[in-house]
Amino acid sequence: MQSAVKFAGALILVAIAGCSSLNPFSKDEPKNPPAALVEFKSTLAVRTAWTASVGKSGAFLFAPAAAGNSVFAAAADGTIARFDATSGALAWRINAGSPLTAGVGTDGKTVAVAGEKGSVLAFDGDGKLLWKAQTSSEVLSSPAVTGELVIVRSIDNRISAFDIATGTRRWFLQRTTPALTLRSAPGIVTSSTAAYAAMPGGRLLAMTLNNGAPLWEVAVGDPRGATELERVTDTSGNPVLIGREICAVAYQGRVACFETASGTVRWSKEWSSDVGIGADERFIFAANEAGVLAAFGRDGGTSVWRNDKLAHRRLSAPISFGRAVAVGDGQGFVHFLSREDGAFMARVATDGSPILATPIVVADRVIFQTQAGALVALAAE
Repeated sequence: MQSAVKFAGALILVAIAGCSSLNPFSKDEPKNPPAALVEFKSTLAVRTAWTASVGKSGAFLFAPAAAGNSVFAAAADGTIARFDATSGALAWRINAGSPLTAGVGTDGKTVAVAGEKGSVLAFDGDGKLLWKAQTSSEVLSSPAVTGELVIVRSIDNRISAFDIATGTRRWFLQRTTPALTLRSAPGIVTSSTAAYAAMPGGRLLAMTLNNGAPLWEVAVGDPRGATELERVTDTSGNPVLIGREICAVAYQGRVACFETASGTVRWSKEWSSDVGIGADERFIFAANEAGVLAAFGRDGGTSVWRNDKLAHRRLSAPISFGRAVAVGDGQGFVHFLSREDGAFMARVATDGSPILATPIVVADRVIFQTQAGALVALAAE
């Protein structure tokens, strides 16, 4: 079993539906110090296109979201802001009126965030409050926003869908929560007809958008081991939709791709990650909790390359960016590696605080949000 080194000592007992949670964002000193940064000859010119201050993430995970040429971001103190993706110009900044635990989800017209004690708040594209609704428990993952629904998963393992115009609950789906889970932010992605949710217990669940009826449920990881800690195998980060496939990864589980229509497995490989995956037309990229970044062939999961030079640096989910794959680390560095062979191409320092949230790509910018509240847009020359 890959040990839960960075989670050891970070056990938090959370009174949610009788289950406990491991906190991957703990500030406890790691047992394995981060690897020293290796020197290399830069082969990719990367510049900082713009930076902006949003607000600290605190004990939560806040990832930016994009729609059109706008970037939306939020912070634990209730800040929500909209920026121009090209220039970083601030369009508006508001305060939700209460602390936030997750955000942002948007389709460009509606912006949704999660507030304390399980509240869900929706704003229009200009930052005006549309409605506020209530879920059954705390929400740690960014809402998924479609043309008709705002969908959230609360930590009691309930998925709720709210009408995008009124906030009326349209449907919900309840699943049993394992005895021990990661206190992380497994995401929900949608197609035109279905929602796909990363779930505790190593599951990936597909539901119809119109009424939440389950379409299929598959295992990305299977709980195994003698102790509850060894049996933690939550699906991590955001699943990735690519054509007729959806791919995901589980902590102490596998990285795998499935057919969206049936859930039939296309391929799977043993892998463990608590941050999710990145993908493009050729590769699936995944970073494990030991700091190894790897590329797998999209067609059959063939191992293409692995880079272990970022060991124990608390990597973010990776993202494909031009001819590189970009990944943040726990000291605020962004690393650019070759998509083809995993060699280092460039490195950029941000504000020195951890980069834990999944980055996004908007046009020719890759955008990271740090735990200290910086929004950093990088461009390759």
